[in-house]
Amino acid sequence: MDKWPIGVFTSIDEGLGVRFGVVKELKIPTVHLHTPSREKRTPEAAAAFRRECDQAGITITVLFGGFQGESYADIPTVRRTVGLVPKETRAERVDDLKKISDFGRHLGVPAIGIHIGFIPESPEDPEFAELVAVTQEVCDYLKGNGQALHLETGQETAETLLAFIAAVDRDNLFINFDPANMILYGTGDPIEALKKVGHRVRSVHCKDARWAQKPGEEWGEEVPLGQGDVDFEAFLRTLDEFGYTGPLTIEREIPHDPERQKRDIAAAVQMLEALKRELAG
Repeated sequence: MDKWPIGVFTSIDEGLGVRFGVVKELKIPTVHLHTPSREKRTPEAAAAFRRECDQAGITITVLFGGFQGESYADIPTVRRTVGLVPKETRAERVDDLKKISDFGRHLGVPAIGIHIGFIPESPEDPEFAELVAVTQEVCDYLKGNGQALHLETGQETAETLLAFIAAVDRDNLFINFDPANMILYGTGDPIEALKKVGHRVRSVHCKDARWAQKPGEEWGEEVPLGQGDVDFEAFLRTLDEFGYTGPLTIEREIPHDPERQKRDIAAAVQMLEALKRELAG
């Protein structure tokens, strides 16, 4: 695979991401796939979708898990509902994540990505230790399927994420870096954060956003690539410094307006290709 192939976040059914037909229409060669609904996570469905990808020349590089009951309505709701942090849903979600991993094995996907939720900032917090233990369990299961776990950035600072990864201490635990999420959640300058965690980054989302008036209390605003506060030239230069050569996976979450979503993704492809040419000299 060439350095920095373009990718896009897509879905098969009601999951997050642009419709798969758009991926084929725009001739995008790699995807992050949002896990389909439970009834479609069968070996037969995996084989059929893998054939469709092979015929279209598309490689699935990360399968992203999502869980019932999650909501991104606002920051307090994310804290309460997202990932493996909420105790009341943790056991069910760990079991679900293992099934998602099995589906990914049938797809031949090498990595599972998730938003783990708001990691406690202090390693002395009892919930920090609980989350470490459950993440170790997940990493060990994924390793049996030949997979890595990619934690998507945004809900914690770079320092908290690195401390958590060190505590989990598994060689298949890495980062999916989303620069816009650092802005949306108000958790740090994305380029400075990338400089701290870049050695653990194995996948990225190319998404743009503008800072909120009250970062960390209110959502920032997601915008088309190049129209927000992410410096994508600096982003790619920093990735290059760390030797990252994987896909640049575009994420544009406006499913209520599919035509605009497709236009924004097409424009993002052009922008990233131009930046790649510029940086190649």
